[in-house]
Amino acid sequence: MPMPQSDKIWFNGKFVNWDDAKIHVLSHVVHYGSSVFEGLRCYHTAQGPACFRLRDHVNRLYDSTKIYRMEIPFSQVELEDAILETIRVNNLQACYIRPVVFRGFGELAVNPMPCPVEVVIAVWEWGKYLGPEALEKGVSVRFASWNRLAPNTMPSLAKVGANYMNAQLIKMEAIADGYAEGIALDTQGYVSEGSGENIFMVKNGQIYTPSTGSSILPGITRHSALTLARAMGYSVTTRPIPRESLYIADEVFFTGSAAEITPITAIDQIEIGSGSRGKITQQLQEAFFAIVEGRTEDKYEWLTYV
Repeated sequence: MPMPQSDKIWFNGKFVNWDDAKIHVLSHVVHYGSSVFEGLRCYHTAQGPACFRLRDHVNRLYDSTKIYRMEIPFSQVELEDAILETIRVNNLQACYIRPVVFRGFGELAVNPMPCPVEVVIAVWEWGKYLGPEALEKGVSVRFASWNRLAPNTMPSLAKVGANYMNAQLIKMEAIADGYAEGIALDTQGYVSEGSGENIFMVKNGQIYTPSTGSSILPGITRHSALTLARAMGYSVTTRPIPRESLYIADEVFFTGSAAEITPITAIDQIEIGSGSRGKITQQLQEAFFAIVEGRTEDKYEWLTYV
């Protein structure tokens, strides 16, 4: 299915037509994966389009570039304003937002420093990442044969393009075997995350999720779910999670900017809980969407209106 397109893309401070947003084939990013990026959503609300946790996503983008010694030639405020303006220019009420910072055309060597740092912002309409029915009916997933990267190989705290080669292996393997998604283990054999989602489990009314020591990306939707769960009075613990704990959990769910909060109803063809969306997962979904769709008080100041 063709990717939805919008009209304009913000490219190094200027708007260009979607089809004209191009780079040289010898750009450093093409050969060495030298990019960092973010993915966030803008939601349609009665008060107008609103970006979910815009500042937090931009902060993480800058953190990723710091780890990789990339200096963005725009301030964080300038980039936040550019994201909002890109949504306005494309006249979108709801969309997915992709800011990406990459090493462009300079020298084609492993050392990236001589190459210019370029910045692009694209927005487009994008529905539910794991399918329109996934939020209610859940998805069936498998454990991947691929592990997440060891912490002393590549930094998991950076949302960098090269890390997603690992994610692609996890995703393609799952799809080839008829599953919606894969779950990777860390190098110690504990649960890490999905190809592009964090993971939670519920057991006896308590919520658990892997810590950053399990080679996860510290997701912003993950943090939102933690915040909402604690506000509801649930005990939430971050700790190493053995693989088999998910099989015997009462509920398991993914979180992510694309996946939002998606129930997992089967893992390796083992039914999770009742085999349907669990009560706590549904409560978190309802609280999350009430905020991002502007139907309740935004007491955490998560929304930035366009």
